[in-house]
Amino acid sequence: MKTLLVVFLLILLLAAGGTAVYNLMTLDLPGIDALKDYRPSIASRVFDENNELIDEFFLEDRKLIKISDVPKIAQHAFVAAEDSRFYQHQGVDLQSIFRAMFKNVEAGKIVQGGSTITQQVAKLMYLTPERKYIRKLKEAILSYRIDKYLSKDEILNLYLNQIYLGHGTYGIESASIGYFGKSAKDLILPEAALLAGLPKAPTTYSPFLSLDRAKQRQVYVLTRMMEEGFITKEQMDKAVAAPIKLRPMKPKDKVAAYFVEHVRRYVQEKYGADVLYKEGLSIYTTLNLSAQKAARDALIKGLTEMEERGKAEKGLAQGALYCMDVKTGAIRALVGGRDFSKSEFNRATQSRRQPGSAFKPLIYTAAFDKGMNPSTRFVDSPIVFEDPSQDDGLWKPKNFDGKFLGPITMRTALVQSRNVVTVKILQEIGIDYATSYAANMGIESSLSKNLSLALGSSGVTLQELVRAYGVLGNGGKKVTPYFIRKIVDRTGNVFEEAKVISEQVIDSRIAFMTTYVMQDVVESGTGRRVKSIGRPVAGKTGTTNDIRDAWFIGFTPSLITGVWIGYDQEKSLGKQEVGGRAAAPVWLYFMEKALANAPVEAFPAPEGIVFVKVDHKSGRPTQASGPGTIYECFLDNAPPSEKEEETTEEKEELFR
Repeated sequence: MKTLLVVFLLILLLAAGGTAVYNLMTLDLPGIDALKDYRPSIASRVFDENNELIDEFFLEDRKLIKISDVPKIAQHAFVAAEDSRFYQHQGVDLQSIFRAMFKNVEAGKIVQGGSTITQQVAKLMYLTPERKYIRKLKEAILSYRIDKYLSKDEILNLYLNQIYLGHGTYGIESASIGYFGKSAKDLILPEAALLAGLPKAPTTYSPFLSLDRAKQRQVYVLTRMMEEGFITKEQMDKAVAAPIKLRPMKPKDKVAAYFVEHVRRYVQEKYGADVLYKEGLSIYTTLNLSAQKAARDALIKGLTEMEERGKAEKGLAQGALYCMDVKTGAIRALVGGRDFSKSEFNRATQSRRQPGSAFKPLIYTAAFDKGMNPSTRFVDSPIVFEDPSQDDGLWKPKNFDGKFLGPITMRTALVQSRNVVTVKILQEIGIDYATSYAANMGIESSLSKNLSLALGSSGVTLQELVRAYGVLGNGGKKVTPYFIRKIVDRTGNVFEEAKVISEQVIDSRIAFMTTYVMQDVVESGTGRRVKSIGRPVAGKTGTTNDIRDAWFIGFTPSLITGVWIGYDQEKSLGKQEVGGRAAAPVWLYFMEKALANAPVEAFPAPEGIVFVKVDHKSGRPTQASGPGTIYECFLDNAPPSEKEEETTEEKEELFR
């Protein structure tokens, strides 16, 4: 009787101690309710205007897939390889634990874990990977709880989406795409067996690193599947004999690197890094991927040709291209430099460079809005201004060719890009008026308050200049450029959705007047290199002092594209590498492809515009016909005068 009492007391003490130990060990274990609402870190994806994938942002490259979409053959492959008694045990497999224990005792250290899939889920979701017995005990308790709380399919769903499978891929869906270029729902037996062999040692059994070791592991998995009755001997033999067809392992073509970085900065600044890299956003952009590829290729081709012409050192010249929808402001293509991997500086949006003659259309538009017209004449003659910053105290603006043409129309002055006449026009309309007008059209950079503004002396971004030109092509309406259509989170909640912002900033008739003249720049002026595109285009070249910058901005009624070419060090591009030679070909190479399937469009004249036949040189109305006459556009309430206009005498003028 006394012995029985001692045994009873010992049992009570062990029970009480076991309960205390259990309570102590489970005190810091997490709750498992959150497993029902599984929200792992998943990649955010960036799509183009046709919902084609451009790029991804992630800390872990994971794409979720429902267990119901994973083929049974793939599920069974992982079960056979990792936990053959998965469907029988209750989260912890005592047989495997005892087997592992004997192996560890024999080795004198922990060499085998005997973990079930459920235990791996517990470790992946909650616990550290350290190999200590106390951690293993906590893992077992947590696994038992998980098995009671979730169904086997729910546990397998967590496992297959969470597990690391090598080469930066997390989960079976991401791994399937990474190794085979297909969704996990399309996996076949040999492929499923290869993936199922990876969790044990993703690097060791990587088919990209060692095809022999990967094949051995695949055969092991297929053998286990056959032994467990998941497949037949015939299926196993056929799968073993099947060649492993891997997706080519090569770096992704970062065709839109500058654009994607533009997106990344915006989303991260607005929503934070955690949301961007972990919450699986779908970022729908305005980019057209095929147009973007054409833009990248066009810029590289143009820069290479220029370097070969000038026998310059290869790879140093830079460039940028910015393409926008005229009506909406949607960015269709953006290249910020020659190579993003070497320089992340975005020359399309961040770099301010002198636009040279590419600024002139804004001066002429402002003048047309002050009562002038394409037939208004100015004298192309020497002009001198006192300027203390010059060595001789004088500023003498010159034309690019060093010549003076005498009395010419504003049309001729813009088409032939005459510097001196543009200075005289700016002097006539006033500097303050011109800078305010340019700002109204979309120029946000600070502009110099002197007459050199006429020659594009103030630095602007390519984006600004494209936006301002867009006003001309859009009937006087200024649109706000945008690059994101919509951002949606993993649950379908819309974070934001873009709306086209359009504002009428100048008279549609004035916008057409400048556009009408700028078509002649392409037909017979400094931009005639792009005439071969074979459709109505309005545009303007730009070249700065010492040929440090070359520009071409051109547009159709639907699409506008700007190109800048130059060196970051602001040195000369080389003799004759002006806008029409260095930048215009890039524009042409790109727009030929971007507009390949687009209908040919003409620029429609708005109500209130009349066309009058005039003498091309004098700008005066004429009844004659032939090559010396053109149909010029005028406001219907301000037709051209029949009588001779007075023009300033052709002599050097000095202004103090």
